[in-house]
Amino acid sequence: MSANMLSEIIVSILIFIGTAFSFLSAIGLIRLPDVYTRAHAASKSTSIGVLCILFGTFLYFLLTEGYVSIRLILGIFFVFLTSPVVAHLLNRAAYRSHVELAKESIQDDLKEYIRRTDS
Repeated sequence: MSANMLSEIIVSILIFIGTAFSFLSAIGLIRLPDVYTRAHAASKSTSIGVLCILFGTFLYFLLTEGYVSIRLILGIFFVFLTSPVVAHLLNRAAYRSHVELAKESIQDDLKEYIRRTDS
């Protein structure tokens, strides 16, 4: 097995894993009951999916052509910088707008904190 074939297998596995995580995220957006769990599915698994796809692409260009793409590195950095922050802010805005939790939710840790800070 040549080094070129091994690098293509590794890149293919990374891109497949990223695609699987992105697909599971899409299923989570459809199946989960409320805005809070949907935002969690959209931010966490999509971030991991995008990381795997971008990292696989980065490795492909690095190993086959010897090209280091600063754009891919910046893409990875900004996805992981912005995605969790945006999900947190959207969930906080939804909570402060009194969007109901799902009936399956057991515990509301933020309720007492918001009540203390608002009064």
